[in-house]
Amino acid sequence: MKKEVAELLNSPGKVVVMPTDTLYGIVARTQDKLSVAKLYQLKQRDDKPGTIIAASLTQLEQLGLKHRYLKAVEQFWPGPISVIIPTSDPNLNYLTLNKYSIAVRIPKDIDLQKLLKITGPLLTTSANQPGKTPAKNIDEAKAYFGSEVDYYLDGGDLSNAKASTIIRIIDDAIEIVRPGAVNIIDGKIVA
Repeated sequence: MKKEVAELLNSPGKVVVMPTDTLYGIVARTQDKLSVAKLYQLKQRDDKPGTIIAASLTQLEQLGLKHRYLKAVEQFWPGPISVIIPTSDPNLNYLTLNKYSIAVRIPKDIDLQKLLKITGPLLTTSANQPGKTPAKNIDEAKAYFGSEVDYYLDGGDLSNAKASTIIRIIDDAIEIVRPGAVNIIDGKIVA
């Protein structure tokens, strides 16, 4: 990832559209409340939290997520599986939109991992407007957000990319919230 993207994300109130490990996403640094608010405003969201991506469990724990929940699902990472975990920390309400859970993921992409080590965890959601198809390229993303996004990182055409699979663990069973890039059958990842 470009150095300028890391510098920009580490600046207050900035959001970037870039390829994540799955689709183009609009991203904001989780520890910057201004950036997070801007991301949610651009996506017209007030009750549907995004996904937190991080370089490691340690980064997620430092953000305030509980070790026991992360440890229970670490076998799914790195990779394109987002796991919804509980959170009751009121200090995270700006991220969770006052919900008691949020999806988290540790991506496998090496360049994204490097970026996350510099910026810390990022909040992300697909680069599209509500009810619209996620952007497959930078031109489509620009058509959605125009100059409201601070930077667009072109990662080429992602027409064949799939969103992350979103799961939740309930009583030791895996509930698939959204099918995506990874198939899970009977609790096992299927290639």
